[in-house]
Amino acid sequence: MSSPEQIIAIIMDDKTYNVSKTKLIEKSDYFRALYSSGMRESGEDSVELQGLSVPGLELVLEFINTSKVKVVNETLEDLIETASFLQVSSILKLLLSEIRQDNCVELYNLSEVYGTYDLRNACLKYMSWYYHPMLRRPEFKDLPTPLRDQVKEMRMKGTATLVAIGDFIGTCMAMTDQDEPWSMLRYGEVEQRWKPLSNNLPHDMVNVRGYGSAVLDNYLFIVGGYRVTSQEISAAHCYNPCRNEWTHVTPLNQKRSNFKLLSVRGKLYAVGGQCLGTVECYSPDQDWWTCVSSLPEPLAEFSACECQGMIYVMGGYTARDRNTSVLRYCPTSDTWSVMDTCSVHVRKQQMLSVEDTIYLVGGYTHELETWRRRPNQTEDVLTVQSYNVTTGEWLQLKENTSKSGLNLTCTLHNDGIYIMSRDVSLPTSLEHRVFLKYNVFSDAWEAFRRFPALGQNMLICSLYLPSVL
Repeated sequence: MSSPEQIIAIIMDDKTYNVSKTKLIEKSDYFRALYSSGMRESGEDSVELQGLSVPGLELVLEFINTSKVKVVNETLEDLIETASFLQVSSILKLLLSEIRQDNCVELYNLSEVYGTYDLRNACLKYMSWYYHPMLRRPEFKDLPTPLRDQVKEMRMKGTATLVAIGDFIGTCMAMTDQDEPWSMLRYGEVEQRWKPLSNNLPHDMVNVRGYGSAVLDNYLFIVGGYRVTSQEISAAHCYNPCRNEWTHVTPLNQKRSNFKLLSVRGKLYAVGGQCLGTVECYSPDQDWWTCVSSLPEPLAEFSACECQGMIYVMGGYTARDRNTSVLRYCPTSDTWSVMDTCSVHVRKQQMLSVEDTIYLVGGYTHELETWRRRPNQTEDVLTVQSYNVTTGEWLQLKENTSKSGLNLTCTLHNDGIYIMSRDVSLPTSLEHRVFLKYNVFSDAWEAFRRFPALGQNMLICSLYLPSVL
């Protein structure tokens, strides 16, 4: 016949709570140490506590009795203080799964006060995962600047990975045997193979063309564009690699396609578009687009990039003529200026920058002076040019004459510009995609053997992916 379970009376502030001694020992390191100490108190059937809050004690004792606890923002401090004092570590572990946007800053502050470092690290990780939504919370803005910078930097702690997005046809090498086509792939540089990401584009993004894309704070934004069967759209989507999920953000004020989306000083800028000269700025801490100064005049087939905190626009056409001006936009003063004049006319280039040098990849380059044109020159070759914004120097870098400079997508990744283009040397009408790297330091080309399945509307970018993806 088993002996009856011993009940301990917990006394605090003239209130008494009856709890199983076995459960106290099981759940609380404080009581486990007390009842194994051999001290006089360990043989008594009551324990008097002081200095704790009644709500906190009741929540902790409820957990000890039932293994459940109600976590609400109003009693977080009471709960953590009491759980820390009575060393109920399972409550502190439970809180790791209760972190939300509306409580993570408070949980972080409490973890600092009570030395619960697992909870502290979990809160930092959560804030980095949801960095942009956290920017919109007043309590996050009140955190010290170095701490907010640390949260931002934590978003880049994964592995820098090439990610391809597109309407891929069929499956690609190293994929599973499933028939469903993937629209998001990642490149394994060690294996030199493309693999599916365990996610796909949202359904309302499939078959959208002419969109703008940019990476800001390790979020990939895809904005605007047009659907083949309908008109331009203003929708904006955001991919968070830390969570491997897509979310909607506030749409553009104006529908636009064939424009440039650029990341500059913690904001996004949607520049121009089909028959548009307007510019919009997206602030992630507001989740809102505001209109800023328009281009001096609308441009078509132009190129643009960020360089040293400024926006540079080159090439394309005005309504009357070729654009040979190098335009610069200063976000601080919200002004456009003509910085330089090009000796050649460029259009449809992809533009990237490294320090004070802009690289123009692909597109068309037209010599304005007849005497400078080379005989038998074909416009459709893959060229790389550079423009130094400090010295104004233009350089024609190495060409890849067997590759097309049109309909390509490229991104900066590690020490080079990674390019997806199409091969024009094949004696066939079938499109053949190629995957290349241009090393900006050695002015050399490198071709990769494996390319994802044929597809349309492709985008390549570089994101920091967590190891679990």
